[in-house]
Formats: sequence, structure tokens, C-alpha cells
Amino acid sequence: MNDFEERLLTRNGLAARQLAVLLLHHEPDTRLPRVRDFAEELGCGNGTVQAALQLLEESGAITTAARGHLGTFLVHSDRAILWRLSGLGTLLAAMPLPYSRRYEGLATGLREAFDAAGAPFAVTFMRGAGARTAALLEGKVDLVVLSRFAADRLMEEQPLELVADLGPDTYVGAHGMLVRHGVDPDSPGLRVAVDHASEDLRMLVERAFAGRTDVEWREASYMQLPDLFARGEVDATVWNLDEVRDRLGPGIDVLPLAEEITEGLASRNSRAALIGRTDGAKALAAVRDSLDLSLVARLQNEVLRGERVPSY
Repeated sequence: MNDFEERLLTRNGLAARQLAVLLLHHEPDTRLPRVRDFAEELGCGNGTVQAALQLLEESGAITTAARGHLGTFLVHSDRAILWRLSGLGTLLAAMPLPYSRRYEGLATGLREAFDAAGAPFAVTFMRGAGARTAALLEGKVDLVVLSRFAADRLMEEQPLELVADLGPDTYVGAHGMLVRHGVDPDSPGLRVAVDHASEDLRMLVERAFAGRTDVEWREASYMQLPDLFARGEVDATVWNLDEVRDRLGPGIDVLPLAEEITEGLASRNSRAALIGRTDGAKALAAVRDSLDLSLVARLQNEVLRGERVPSY
């Protein structure tokens, strides 16, 4: 352990780590709060704050300049160093399985945006918003990607916060009704596939077949759909077309969904949301302030157009 690392273990070093979290919220060339304001927020003395600022300067995390009566300004900050010193660690995000180009583009955009924000970031992939949210609540991951529709419902019930809404068409492009060729979707005894792991798809399927007491429900995931249709074990479902577009055989027809089915859901279903635990407020706020959402959308679109190789 070198001298600088030893100093980080002192009281001044602890204050430097706490101060690093606060400084993640300040942009270069902006005036910093007064030393006594920092001291009050951190619950320490003015001298400790001054020593902490000196430690951060020595580390290369920040450069400050006193400008007389105007106060002290943050001239430069290295967000990667600030994040490392803050002790916030690597943020692990749970995403849907990368089975579509849209999800691959989303993972690529998020990785680049977090890197640009100086926040160490890694992704893990889990099927089903319920499984991803359970991992978040259990502290196994720090962030979860899901539809804005599912996020809104979960935030009403659990101690979760919205970190970012990534915009239209970032989660899915469109949904459609899949029907086995030659089958009338209005015929009685229709065997309908439903995936209860996906809140969005469950809701859309139930709306599409609302009032139908003559349908037979079959639990299925997107990976099983082509085989189930090919073997004639299911007749219809509603699904995210991004997931199955390249896997549909000639025996499956795609029908548009009626507007009354998607009304009020289409926009929120298409938008990707990033959520985290409320008790991780400091890390969430640091991410929220620094994440460039336009970069996420731009890189995702480049992947969708084939102009960029996915990298996540």
C-alpha cells in the first residue's frame, strides 16, 4: 500500500470519498459550494473538507481555482477517478436476453454512455422483468432495464426509482398478433400462447383476447414459439416482433393489433426504462446527472441500421 492509499484510510480520506460522490454532480467550470457548506453536508469540520479537497486534487480527480469574491470553481474533473474514489463500485445492470438487434443496440449504447460518464458498468442478461426486478430487490444487481410500462407498475409497489427513460422505440419496435396459417383467430377453442414472465406481453395478450371464454391458454417463452407453432400446439399469440421476426416460419401469419388493444400501452411499452433501488440514491443520482441519453439512442440506431457492430 502506497502513501496515498494509506491516507485514503484516514478521516480525511473518508471525507475525500464522500466528497467524491458529491463532486460527481458538478460540471467543470462551475462554482463549488463553500467549504463550510460541504462540511455541514458531510458532518465534519472545515479543515477536514480542505484536506479532502487536497487529496482529490493530488489524485488527479479534480482541479480547482479560487476566483476571489466569486468563490472556488471546479476547473476540471475526471469522473472515472471520482467514481473509483467514491467507492460506489461497478454498476451491474440486468437486461433482457440479447436476442434482438434492438436489445443488442441498447446494451451497446448503455455501455458507451456509462463509460463516457466515468461509471464502471457491466451487464447481465435475464429473461423476464419479474426475474430482473427480483434480482434488483435482492441486491444482486444495481440497475434493471425493462419497459416504461412495467417500470411504472413496479415503482408503485416497490422501493424503486426511475434512473432514466431512454425514449420511444428503445425497448421494442412493434407488437403483432401471430396466427398459425389457415387458422381463424376468431374460431372457438383457439390455443393461445402467453408468457407470464413478461408483464407487457401478458397484458397485450389478455387485451387481444379479452372476453374470450373459449380460448385455451398455453404458457410459452419466445424461444419455444417457432417449435410450438410448427408442431401445431399453439394457434395464436401476441408478441414483440423484434424477438421473432427472423425466426418465424412460413406457417405463421402476422396480423396488426387493433388500436384499442395498444391504446395507452404502445408508447410506454416501446420505451426502455432504467430503474434502481431507492436505497441506492447516491449512485442513482450520480448516474442520472451524467448519463447522455442521446448517445444511447444514437448508438442503438447505428446497430439497428447495421452501421455498428454490437459491443457490450
